[in-house]
Amino acid sequence: MSIATAVLAGLFYAATVVFLVSLTRKVLHYWRAPSPLKIPVTPAPTTRPGVALRLVREVLLFETLFRSEKWTWAFGWTFHVGLFLVAVRHLRYFTEPVWGWVVLLQPLGIYGAWFMVAGLAGLWARRLLVDRVRYLTKPSDHLMLGLLAGIAGSGLLMTYAAFTDIVAVKVFFLGLMRFDLTHLQTLPGGWALWAHLLLVVALVAVFPFSKLLHAPGVFFSPNLHQADNPREQRQLAPWAARLDDPGET
Repeated sequence: MSIATAVLAGLFYAATVVFLVSLTRKVLHYWRAPSPLKIPVTPAPTTRPGVALRLVREVLLFETLFRSEKWTWAFGWTFHVGLFLVAVRHLRYFTEPVWGWVVLLQPLGIYGAWFMVAGLAGLWARRLLVDRVRYLTKPSDHLMLGLLAGIAGSGLLMTYAAFTDIVAVKVFFLGLMRFDLTHLQTLPGGWALWAHLLLVVALVAVFPFSKLLHAPGVFFSPNLHQADNPREQRQLAPWAARLDDPGET
């Protein structure tokens, strides 16, 4: 194993620890945050199964965004569909034997990378060309878009131009997952592969501190996970319940 491969392996482990610890802390914070008011976005379902169905539609179809801004929805949904297909395609590097359904979806993963690039181009253009969006855009927003675009672009380069030994890459990641560091496969050379992997490390490390947290955050949004039943069931935060209890006063 080369020194460069060992350093990259250490970066992957460090980024994964930062990701898991920080994401867990954020999710626990979301879980514990009080929701003292009944604030579902109407029209909203009045039952818990209806709320669950609404969350499914929100996660899969971006229903609220579709109602509010069609162009942003089109670019965002295109990007996320592409990201899903690419993620499925990359499962072959972490499974042995490769699952049958992953094999079937492999060809779609190539198109998924192009979907990612198209969606990111539209979202980035929106932040640069639309006045009200540009005014609210922070440098960190450009950083996230740049990281994602760099990952997608370097992946496409390895597919069509800067070819690499994907068998060696798979052996490397299987060794990482099994903590088999003594027999860790030395990664092949090539700037596209190393740029791709270093950008992935950077994205994993900064994910819990960025706006990308909307991925888990959507499940904790009171606008979406509350049922519209204030007449049937009173919304009462724990601290307010204690104030309501005569025994506590």
